[in-house]
Amino acid sequence: MLGDAAEPRLFGTDGVRGTANIEPMTSEIVLGLGRAIAHVVKRDSRRHKIIIGKDTRLSGYMLESALTSGICSMGVDVLLVGPLPTPGIAFLTRSMRADAGVVISASHNPFQDNGIKFFDRTGFKLPDETEREIERLLGHDEIAHLRPTATAVGKAHRIDDATGRFNVFLKSTFPRHLTLDGLKVVVDCANGAGYRVGPEVFDELGAEVVAIGVDPDGENINEGCGALHPEKLGERAVEEGAAVGIAIDGDGDRVIFTDEKGGVVDGDELLAILGLDLQERGGLTNGGIVATVMSNIGLEVALRDRGVQLIRVAVGDRYVVEEMRRGGFILGGEQSGHLVCLDQSTTGDGLLTVLRVLALMIESGKPLSELRRVMERFPQMLVNVHVRERRDLRTIPGVMDAIDKANRELGDRGRVLVRYSGTERLVRVMVEGDRLPVVERLVTDIADSVRTVLA
Repeated sequence: MLGDAAEPRLFGTDGVRGTANIEPMTSEIVLGLGRAIAHVVKRDSRRHKIIIGKDTRLSGYMLESALTSGICSMGVDVLLVGPLPTPGIAFLTRSMRADAGVVISASHNPFQDNGIKFFDRTGFKLPDETEREIERLLGHDEIAHLRPTATAVGKAHRIDDATGRFNVFLKSTFPRHLTLDGLKVVVDCANGAGYRVGPEVFDELGAEVVAIGVDPDGENINEGCGALHPEKLGERAVEEGAAVGIAIDGDGDRVIFTDEKGGVVDGDELLAILGLDLQERGGLTNGGIVATVMSNIGLEVALRDRGVQLIRVAVGDRYVVEEMRRGGFILGGEQSGHLVCLDQSTTGDGLLTVLRVLALMIESGKPLSELRRVMERFPQMLVNVHVRERRDLRTIPGVMDAIDKANRELGDRGRVLVRYSGTERLVRVMVEGDRLPVVERLVTDIADSVRTVLA
């Protein structure tokens, strides 16, 4: 399978992202984004309000000020919540009846990057057409003259209890007849947005919590910790005798587990565990689960063998959610650990996913190492190739020859996926099949063919 060439747009698969203080993540552009989103959400003459949250990056202060200035300059009020996971902003946008929510975060990227992503008043990410309208407004002077004065200028307020509000919501999703008493967990919060609320929630539900990655300094977000680096977490969980290790990413919308033996459990396995449990309980709507083209064939086989359909979409949790809403599905997610449970949230939520898995462990009496056996993973390799330009891969003969050769060799026992990243200047080459040496050789051949032309 070959991904389409990326359309050159300001917005990628998860908002606007780049190196902080370099276009497009400059104060000037972010101020313009603030003015544009404020204009888009104003529907009548009443006072409107937009919530702004962020992760723990040093540049968050700079971009928060610029964004606030842009929004207030259009006569819209701002509610500042400080560091809070992305799903917390989605939740507060709904619960506080805000007109939009904005997250300042580059998710799993290193600290020097930052990003902006928007939620609408219902807590869902903005559709493509709204993002295109915001981008259009940035390129024109259509709203340049719209400058309210005196009391019509927007105000900025700080919401001091935002973390507590999200904490209460998360605990409300955990079955009331259960507790985490006697369960020991190691929680790695990536020195990111969940560094406070994560440990608090598990502690208040009764778990014995060993918290790491909870000392943000503006520069150490995702640095050797969090969902991108679960191996050390697994070692720590084994050392502590913990039931699980839990690693969220910098903005808290994804999670990777390690079981009590230190084995890494990713989003595909979590989808299999939770999806098949839902099916057994009769709670899986429309007999399907939504995942992306990156999900392992093993997930598809595990679900198919039990009568559950896997619906694949393009990479990006926004596309997962769009398909879930269109098809009436309750569960979806990505291999990277974004899991969306539409019966409880509107976006990927790492901590909510953890609570659902822990509840299943307690109710079933099974450790995670046993629960994960519902799925057998096919060998899969992903190679990221840094490129200097984006060209339609289908027009490059050498790349297509390597892909065609791999497809012929794999047959119906494997897959090839080559696509551009939606957030970075990368080509992602993924190959999976039932024989690891073959997978390793083919992914190297394709990556080399891309590197020869585009690197």
